[in-house]
Amino acid sequence: METNQYTLPSHDQLGSFREAVWANYREQGRTFPWRHIDNSWGVLLSEVMLQQTQTIRVIPYWLRWMEKWPTPEALASASMDEVLREWAGLGYNRRGRYLKLAAETITADFHGQVPRSLEELRTLPGIGPYTAGAILCFAYNEPVIFIETNIRSALLHFFFQDEKKVPDSQLLPILEQTLDRQNPRLWYYALMDYGAQLKKITPNPSRRSAHYSRQSPFKGSLREARGFIVRALAEKGPTSLESLAASTTISYERLKTALESLQKEQMVAEQSGLYHIQHS
Repeated sequence: METNQYTLPSHDQLGSFREAVWANYREQGRTFPWRHIDNSWGVLLSEVMLQQTQTIRVIPYWLRWMEKWPTPEALASASMDEVLREWAGLGYNRRGRYLKLAAETITADFHGQVPRSLEELRTLPGIGPYTAGAILCFAYNEPVIFIETNIRSALLHFFFQDEKKVPDSQLLPILEQTLDRQNPRLWYYALMDYGAQLKKITPNPSRRSAHYSRQSPFKGSLREARGFIVRALAEKGPTSLESLAASTTISYERLKTALESLQKEQMVAEQSGLYHIQHS
């Protein structure tokens, strides 16, 4: 059935939920390198990398980037070509571009310090509502409300077991009621780990969210063509469409469409028939 009306869970139900979350954290809590640092830049870096990407894939990239560019100033001084070469393989290359631009903004406008307010964080390229909330919570232990797929899974599994297409507007009040305001960072770690664990032992609860969408296959997609182009241009420099087409099995037309979309997003620029990474 679809959800039309909803009453907040009882005090006892909310208490049982908290107990389940903490019990799972004690037994199944995960550990990641960015959870053990006092470094707001490292947190921002991890949150952008984790957008639409599995944690296990992010870890080696995060470690490498933190070693190479340990501060916003360090990344801001790198070339866009180098940044995208280091990003290659992680997918959704515009996130790498956004990180470079965010580092430039932090360096120029915030004295090299990651902002401490949602409003200021939202001014950074590539930082949306969820990422801003996560940075504020995990970097500065601020009790903010934000939601992502593992959090949805935890709430849907516990409070909406027989319902479909549940909107976030019904989940957010529960988050408000259950948030540990004394230690929001640890609570969100536990909550996200609970949702991640549920996905291993039950059919993915987040599929019952009104906001769930299945990702299309990568092979044969426009994403595949875009990724190939960005990687090739970052490695080789200015290149023609014909040369790109000659070095891949991706069709000429799909490459052309991908180039057009990359130009619209200011990822790639063209000059005299040669395409190159746009640097600003």
